[in-house]
Amino acid sequence: MWLIYFSSQNYFSVCSGLLSAEGVRRYRHLTGCSRSSTMTAEAQITLAPDAVICTEAVLTGTVTIGAGTVVHPAAEIRATNGPIIMAENNNVEELAVIENLNPDGETMFIGRDNVFEVGSKVQAARIGNNNVFGVRCFVGPQTTVTNGCSVGVKCSAVMKEVLSENVVIYGETQTSRTASEPPLIQSGQLEYLRKVLPSFHYLAQRASP
Repeated sequence: MWLIYFSSQNYFSVCSGLLSAEGVRRYRHLTGCSRSSTMTAEAQITLAPDAVICTEAVLTGTVTIGAGTVVHPAAEIRATNGPIIMAENNNVEELAVIENLNPDGETMFIGRDNVFEVGSKVQAARIGNNNVFGVRCFVGPQTTVTNGCSVGVKCSAVMKEVLSENVVIYGETQTSRTASEPPLIQSGQLEYLRKVLPSFHYLAQRASP
């Protein structure tokens, strides 16, 4: 059985990985929160045991979060047109928006070890492993991102294309090149965040069996 609960105050739990409308109402009553926090009434959320999801984040639709992934306050993961399945050890920073706009209800798959930096907006059809989406960058729904790519600060990728491995987009002119190596995996930063964030934020997480 799956349980999702809000830590620190043991606010409530719900079965089967779903947060019901009643659960949302109870959460808002207990916390005094009037806006949608973490999960809307329609959300169907499945969390790995050690995923760290701050309740100030917004998750909508059918979303699966893998082990070790961190979702910061004010981040948004919106399964608008279809489910989102996110693998392990991703870092979704403040104000980042990940949205599935795939046609025909197709699932948006996101691999492991990706970083979505502050204010990035990513609607890519599919995302592989170990990519970095820079501050306030934009990736449109017609773009597929493979592995080891970097989209720089305020850069965009909006064409109907597949970004091949280790592609870097950078600068005011949106220059594109292929790097000799993929970005470094930020395992140390993630480990630190998993330790620190629970001290300052309520979390939505799967309960221990």
